[in-house]
Amino acid sequence: MCMDDATARQADIRVVVRRVARHHIMGEMSSFVWYKVEQLSWPADWISLFGRDAPLVLEIGFGSGLFLVDLARRFPDANILGLEISIPSLRNAGRKVERMGLANVSLLQADAWSTLQVLCEPATIAGAYINYPDPWPKKDHSNRRLIDGAFLSLLASRMQPEAFLDIATDHDDYAEQITACLERTPYFQSRTNQTFEREDEGRVRTKYEQVALAEGRSPRYYKWQRNAVPVAESFSIPKELSMPHVVFRLPATIDRIGRQFRPWVVADESTRIRFIEAYQSFHDGKLLIETYIHEGPLMQRIGLEIRSRASGELVISMAEVGFPRPTQGVHRAIAALMDWLREEYPSLVIVQTNLQGEHADTPNKRN
Repeated sequence: MCMDDATARQADIRVVVRRVARHHIMGEMSSFVWYKVEQLSWPADWISLFGRDAPLVLEIGFGSGLFLVDLARRFPDANILGLEISIPSLRNAGRKVERMGLANVSLLQADAWSTLQVLCEPATIAGAYINYPDPWPKKDHSNRRLIDGAFLSLLASRMQPEAFLDIATDHDDYAEQITACLERTPYFQSRTNQTFEREDEGRVRTKYEQVALAEGRSPRYYKWQRNAVPVAESFSIPKELSMPHVVFRLPATIDRIGRQFRPWVVADESTRIRFIEAYQSFHDGKLLIETYIHEGPLMQRIGLEIRSRASGELVISMAEVGFPRPTQGVHRAIAALMDWLREEYPSLVIVQTNLQGEHADTPNKRN
């Protein structure tokens, strides 16, 4: 490798490490702290997070945070958890919460599925608001909508008896879907005499809602609650395993492994793993493989590290970038890397591994 190529590759490493780390900094550019799923215990200890034991109420997708802060002001005896993906929205809401001195609010950069399945134990949620969820209006995108039968089952499994569910939408097609799902689900019942209302007196208007009303769109307000029917489906919380590693010998250097790397995907029914790119450090020669791991609703973006020992052996393990969690999917990702190396180097010898049983099995589809 020439010096110019080496310098460029080193710069790539710094960029990707900064990019990965930046997405994991709590409360970036604000003194208000927000969290990611990877930072909290599984399930989450809500009493420790909020500093008290109080009813847990969610707003899923809080946008500008206007409704969220009003909710916190109106219900000071509840712990208010706001979920949002957008970093600008998290910053804006964090500033509002901090400016108003609201001590009963926590923000989470996460989607609803991963929050509910990974962080919430059964019967922990006292209520949930879903205001104007993304309707994904394109016909081939409708399967990306949040509210469907499976989501309602997951939400019901985490709710206390009689926990409330309030949904608002102004999108006619999505409203038809929400109506059908609520009327079919065995786990919820309307708190009023009808499926939805056309008015919701006393509620603060979200920024989106104000625009919708100004443009003449008519929102539907769903006011439902959890009933006593047990949820049939099982939504288990992912288990954390031991920190995975493999020690091995093969007739190749880390430089050569890096040059041979090509992006690929492995997948089975429960896990999808994408190996994106390999970056090598000039400082110590380590190889960092950028990896995306999808396990049901949980997605982790991690670095898998290949480094050498003084003895000449090589080690694959998790890199200390961000907040990686050693799930079954991470074990499978390392097993997949080992299978690739075996294909490239049939004389590879494993010296030590803690990939156990099923975790050593590689997903059987390579694209």
